[in-house]
Parts: sequence; structure tokens; C-alpha cells
Amino acid sequence: MKKVFKYILIIGLVLGVIYATSFFISTNNQDPIKYESENPVRTTIEKKTVATGKVVPEDQVEIKPQISGIIEEVFVKEGEIIKTGDLIAKIKVVPNEQALNSATGRVNNAKIVMKNSEIDFERNKKLYDKGIISNQDFIAIELRFNQAKQELINAENDLKIIKLGTAGKGATNTNIRATVSGTVLTVPVKKGDQVIESNNFNPGTTVATIADLTDMIFEGQVDEAEVAKLTMGMPLSISLGAINDKTFDAKLRFIAPQGIEEQGAVQFKIEANVELDSNFFVRAGYSANATIVIGEKKNILAIKEALVQFDEETEEPFVELELGDQDFERRDVELGISDGIMVEIIEGLTEKDKVKVWNITEPLKKKGDEDKKKKD
Repeated sequence: MKKVFKYILIIGLVLGVIYATSFFISTNNQDPIKYESENPVRTTIEKKTVATGKVVPEDQVEIKPQISGIIEEVFVKEGEIIKTGDLIAKIKVVPNEQALNSATGRVNNAKIVMKNSEIDFERNKKLYDKGIISNQDFIAIELRFNQAKQELINAENDLKIIKLGTAGKGATNTNIRATVSGTVLTVPVKKGDQVIESNNFNPGTTVATIADLTDMIFEGQVDEAEVAKLTMGMPLSISLGAINDKTFDAKLRFIAPQGIEEQGAVQFKIEANVELDSNFFVRAGYSANATIVIGEKKNILAIKEALVQFDEETEEPFVELELGDQDFERRDVELGISDGIMVEIIEGLTEKDKVKVWNITEPLKKKGDEDKKKKD
């Protein structure tokens, strides 16, 4: 029994020695981490902000009818370029029964008045020619007769307008024409649709929307943290989602005096005039991003922002300087402007200093390398 226990003890010791030797060899075979270092450089740093929005026409006009009725025919399509005065659509008037009855009664009444005035005028004219009545009395009678004729004409014209939409003189209200030149963006009506005239109590039905696509502006929003850094006339770089590898220059022309809260953040509306390129057709409503340079410093000392570390207690920035081969010491620094990649060093470093690349990452190992290592 003692011999068996002795053999088991010896075997355990041998296995322990073999494991310790294997662990020691594998540990020594691992490559030690060797940190690299980089020198600060002189460069230009631009701090930018991005405003999201869209490009829209500077002038966009909604064409509305001057009379209510039913669309009889539409003469334009979306995308067509038209000029001021071009015919857009024609309306068939559907007269209001009450208005029609009132206008008809007014015409009949005007005819009665005019007939009586005419009889009175003819009778008094004969008396005037015989010198029975004075000139002043005849002039008053003639005036009433002329007023009765004019009232009949007005009543008949009003009746024509109610029935046909026009009195037959000049432009007809049933013809809807373009009030500006440009491209037809939308035609929200079709033949047979009922439309309402534009008046003081109703905006009316939009028959077409026209805009000049050669004059576009950018409309976007910026966060309240950046709006104070914007000034009128600042240059912007506009990139469109629909046009790749192309940017358009723009100038800031408007900053909203009041912000709007959206999802817990206050946003301010901005507008900028966009300089279009004739080689690219920009459609109304393209989504766009405007890049604005809100800060710039040239020929400044800077390092990669990834080389900066922060103290866990004070949260003050510092770097590690290389003194010798893999020998580093801490150096506190003062930071300035940053673009997210490079950061300005205001104090603490010189161009000759070497800064430790502390966040080095190991390259991904290929499966073939691991298999080769196991065989070795």
C-alpha cells in the first residue's frame, strides 16, 4: 500500500514538472509588447459642424383659381418649363343656384327700370325741343335714362360671369394662367376635380406649383451649441444625397432668432444661397448636408487625439514621453482646438518630443498562423 502511494506521488511530481516547464516555455515564446512613438507635427486644424436639411427653390408659387368650378382640362404636366401667361388649366363654371336666381332677377328689374326711363326720356325730349321744359330739367331726365342703361349692362354682365365665368371682354377667369416663369413642380388636380376660388376667407385650391430651379437655397438646422459660432456670409459646403462626389458652394444668409425644440434638443433654422453647377440638375427637395467651418488654426503644433490620455481622478489630459528604449514618463499637456482626429497642443510638448502610442492593438491572427504555431 505504501509502495502504491509512493508511485502515485512520484508520478504527480513528474507531471507537475512537465506542466511547469511547458508553461514557462510557452510564456517565454510570447512576443513582449513594444510601444512605438510619434512626434508632434505642424498642421492646420479646422473645426467643423454639419447641418442637415434640404435644397429648395428660392421662389415657389402656388397657382390658384379666381373662380370656383370644375376642371375642364389641364394643359401642363409636372416637369414642364413654362412662361408667365401660359395656360395651365381651364375651369367649367357650375353656377350657384341662389346667385344665378338673384342675378336673373336683377337683370329683369334693370330692364323694367330702363324701359320706364326710356319712355320718360322720349316724352320729355319732345317737350324740351318745344321749349316747354328747361335745359336743367332735361339734363336730369337724360342722366336717369343713361344710368338705367348702364345698370342693365352691369346686371347682364354679372349674369354672364355667374353662368360662364366671364363677361366676354378681356381675359376670362375660367382660364388659369401662370403668374411666373419656371418649372412645374406639382399638378395636384386632374380633369373633373372641383376647385374653390381664392378669397379672403379661403386659400383656394392649388392647381399647380411653379418654381425657378436655377435659383436654389439650402434650408437646414443647427444645434444651439453651434449657432452662436455662426455669422452671416459664412461659406458652406453643400453635399447632396442624390449626387455623389460633388459639393456645391453656398453662403449663409439667415439664422433664425428663435429655436425649436425637437426630441429634447433646441434646433435653429438656417438658410444659405447655393451656387449651382450647370452640369448637374438639382431637383427641389433633395436632402442635403451643409459643412460649416466654425474654427480654424494654421501652422499649430498637434498630435493625434488617440495619443492623449486622461487622469482617472482629475480628468486632466496627459501623454507619455519616450526617454529611452521603451522608457516613458508622464507629461501633462494643455489642449486646444480639435477636429476629432488631430488636437492642438498649446503647452507641454515640442516638435522634438516623442509621444507613446499607448493604445496599440495587436493585428488579427490568421487561422493558418495559429495552425503553424500548434505544429511547431
